[in-house]
Amino acid sequence: MALLRQEVDPSEVGLDPKVLDRMDQYIAHEVEAGHLPGYLVSVARGGRVAHLTTHGHRDVAAGLPVEPDTLWRLYSMTKPVTSVAALLLVEEGRLGLDDPVARHIPSFAEPRVYVSGSGRDMVTRPADGPVLVRHLLTHTAGLTFAFYGTHPVDALYREAGLDSSVAPGTDLAGTVDVYASLPLQFEPGTEWNYSVATNVLARVVEVVSGQSLDAFLAERVFGPLGMPDAGFCVDDAQAERLSELYGERAGGGIEPVAGLPLRGGRPRFLSGAGGMVAGAHDVHRFAEFLRGRGELDGVRLLSPGTVDLMTRNHLPGGVDMRTFGSRPAHDEPSKDGLGFGLGVSVVIDPDRTKAPAGKGTYGWSGVATTTFWVDPEHDVTVQFMTQVRPRSSHALYPEIKRFVHEALAR
Repeated sequence: MALLRQEVDPSEVGLDPKVLDRMDQYIAHEVEAGHLPGYLVSVARGGRVAHLTTHGHRDVAAGLPVEPDTLWRLYSMTKPVTSVAALLLVEEGRLGLDDPVARHIPSFAEPRVYVSGSGRDMVTRPADGPVLVRHLLTHTAGLTFAFYGTHPVDALYREAGLDSSVAPGTDLAGTVDVYASLPLQFEPGTEWNYSVATNVLARVVEVVSGQSLDAFLAERVFGPLGMPDAGFCVDDAQAERLSELYGERAGGGIEPVAGLPLRGGRPRFLSGAGGMVAGAHDVHRFAEFLRGRGELDGVRLLSPGTVDLMTRNHLPGGVDMRTFGSRPAHDEPSKDGLGFGLGVSVVIDPDRTKAPAGKGTYGWSGVATTTFWVDPEHDVTVQFMTQVRPRSSHALYPEIKRFVHEALAR
């Protein structure tokens, strides 16, 4: 266990403490109104934590407060971590961004693309080209999620039992083979569609490295970066620090809901797309590693050029996700003005985003209303942690971003 601590007064690093106090009041009101159980928010500038607040409960019924060492289900905030794992292998020359996925996962050897129809009447055709590793990293592979429910291929995912993105009774390898057996929604590289692609990428990491995903990340990322609570399950000592997961009631308020199973030992299915648990200290360390362009406290995992490549827009023509894609990302409030890099969203047009941000700001969020971002223009990293699965896009993210941006006094 490691605790995140405030290291400097906000004003010493050019942040307005009065604005940050107003941010705390705003989020605390959401707790008192019954929209959130509790939360943690941290803001760091120049690598030093200048604002750290906890409020409310990690378990409402038990009266247990949110504390700096509380553990959180990251869900899709796992994706940037898995992406870093893949980029480590790219730097070592063991994996190429333009490798056909079938080179490492043979079940992807003959992808087919949706043409028309649905169910038994669905018409498909052979894909013009292979699914590439870069397609997985950029969500342009043609894969999808079962829960969207707006495309005939989505229905095939549900029929295959992929409602939670895992094929019943299988591990990561088995689930990925099920994905490969289903048609792609579109020709690889021609659209952006948030999907199960990062699970496929996680399996590529396993095959290329010869290690399970959890072992690879523990050895190559969590250990070197000093992320002691990061992983895919919690032990008995950690379990008491794990936040309860809540969902929004249809009539208002929140209630406990079943979430990612983290107790009971190592899971059979290691989700590189959404399986991680971590504490605020771990998330801060990962964000600072990216802010440092691949280096943290003298430990370098990636070259500056690789992190620059990861955190720039890779959508063709420099367009945003709204232009290139047809689906909303359930972990992002808006695609306007946001491009997509290798595992992270990237602000390419601050004037079009729903919240103020420096150009080049990057990060990602999780479905339990967790988020982190790095703003290189202002040398800032931010995280917000709670545990509520919202029924619709949460309004908190743009408001928090507005407060942080306003607090940048210089």
